Formats: sequence, structure tokens, C-alpha cells
Amino acid sequence: MISKEKVKHIAKLARLSLTEKEIERMQKDLAKILDYVDKLKEVDISKIKPFSMELENVFRKDFAKIKESQKLIEMSPEKKDNFIKVKSILR
Repeated sequence: MISKEKVKHIAKLARLSLTEKEIERMQKDLAKILDYVDKLKEVDISKIKPFSMELENVFRKDFAKIKESQKLIEMSPEKKDNFIKVKSILR
């Protein structure tokens, strides 16, 4: 069984506030989860071949759509150099 202190520590890391009843329930639930993980560790996987898929990243060419952005800049009410000028939103 997991101690209450460990459950409280895990809850603190997860930024959860648990009641005493919830802590007790979590003790049982976490113990069941850890028991199941221990069972999985006992499974013999030595005869199982590793599964892998050969994945290939597909990249597209990155290019600026100058015509569209230039139209937007030209349509804006205020501009400076090649940028749209907007009011400050941070103070």
C-alpha cells in the first residue's frame, strides 16, 4: 500500500487538493495500478520481435506568399516599412 504522504506528494505535484476520503481511495487505486505494472514486468517478451515502422518525414517547401501578404499590408489603414501598424495592447 502506498503511504498517505506519497499520495499527498503526488497530489501536490498534480496540483490537486484531496480530502482524507479521496486520499484513502487514491492509496488503493494507485496500489492497484502499481500491482498491475509489476505483473506486466513478469511477462516474457524475449521471443517477441520488436515492431517498428520505417517512417519518413515529408517536408514541404517553405515559401512566403508575398502577393497575398503584400495585398494585406497595402489594405491596412496604418503601415510602417513592410509591417502593419497596430495599437499597443500591453501596458
